[in-house]
Amino acid sequence: MIYRCNDILKWAAQRNLIGLNAKATPHGQVCKTLEEATELLDAINKQRLDLIRDAIGDVYVTLVIQAEMNGLTMTECIDAAWEEIKDRKGHMSGGVFVKEPPILFDRGSN
Repeated sequence: MIYRCNDILKWAAQRNLIGLNAKATPHGQVCKTLEEATELLDAINKQRLDLIRDAIGDVYVTLVIQAEMNGLTMTECIDAAWEEIKDRKGHMSGGVFVKEPPILFDRGSN
């Protein structure tokens, strides 16, 4: 189990985000993730480590709940992402990693 998932899921169930009486939706939850990611951007722009720490945690909480809403676990989501990126090649551009495009094989023009 990824860090504090059980605590987060219990908290979410107590507030009817998930579970039998769930009122939250995956669409609403992804909007919440975007809101928290925007707060992270603001914290980075302010160079406030305390706000950055909180915002990263908030994004994580929203993703744990989103995974649960979709019948997934954070472990399987992280494992899937790792399998996708582990052998990825690319380069840095403007402070961002840019993945190499996939190689497409030319089957000829016959």
